[in-house]
Amino acid sequence: MAPAPQPVRRGAGTTTRTVAMTVAGLLVAAAVTGFLVLGGDDGGTRPVSTPSTGARPTATDSAPGPTPAEGPEDDPTVLVDQLDGVTLQVPEGWEKPENTLDDASTMRTAGCYTCPGHSGSFCYHGTVTVRTAAGTDLTDMKAPAEADIGTAADRAYGKNTVGDLIHGGIRSHKDLASKPVTVAGRTGYLVRRQVTTGKGPGGNVQSLVFPSAVGSERPVIVRFAFDAGQGALPHSLMDTITRGIRPTGDATGRRRGQHRGALTPGA
Repeated sequence: MAPAPQPVRRGAGTTTRTVAMTVAGLLVAAAVTGFLVLGGDDGGTRPVSTPSTGARPTATDSAPGPTPAEGPEDDPTVLVDQLDGVTLQVPEGWEKPENTLDDASTMRTAGCYTCPGHSGSFCYHGTVTVRTAAGTDLTDMKAPAEADIGTAADRAYGKNTVGDLIHGGIRSHKDLASKPVTVAGRTGYLVRRQVTTGKGPGGNVQSLVFPSAVGSERPVIVRFAFDAGQGALPHSLMDTITRGIRPTGDATGRRRGQHRGALTPGA
């Protein structure tokens, strides 16, 4: 007699298949994880290595960006007046203020003091300004210089731009020089005056007029105001500044401003 067939033991068979499927699933998961970490091909995601401390930076990382070119306006030793086409050398210990009340190109001694005749105003021991002459004969430099010296003295030691008396006002004056002078290769004229004030030591002013090197050659006026008294700036500094005036763009003037340094007040 043939043996009877054995019944199927479902519990044991199912368990065996379940274990096998679980093991297969773990193997697949491990394979996928390895693929993601190591990268399956050249297009896969690869781990990024940290560069060593001795690695050279690329040209893009290390190259500095372009810097703006500096011109004479950025040179602290040169005062540039583009409108009148001139440059002046700034003496040592002087400064170029960014803003002034009369909107003229200005250089002045560093540090201010309270004006002797007006507690609400501030004065400087030395000031030089550049401005364009108006309504003058282009062929005569003497007349505008003689006409401007009174205004130059009043602005420096008489009244300020809002009409307040400074230095106690001007009591008297004395002309020290009136002569033609060569400025930047052109014939100009200067008038120099000493003023006595109601308060303080007074000072010396100068109006220098010469033809501009640009445009219609309308005359340029350079006003000087130097305090008198102890430690006064010498008259020779006015002459030194005058000799240093150059047309804008003049290579010689630019080299002097950049390489010779600022003028010494006693020069």
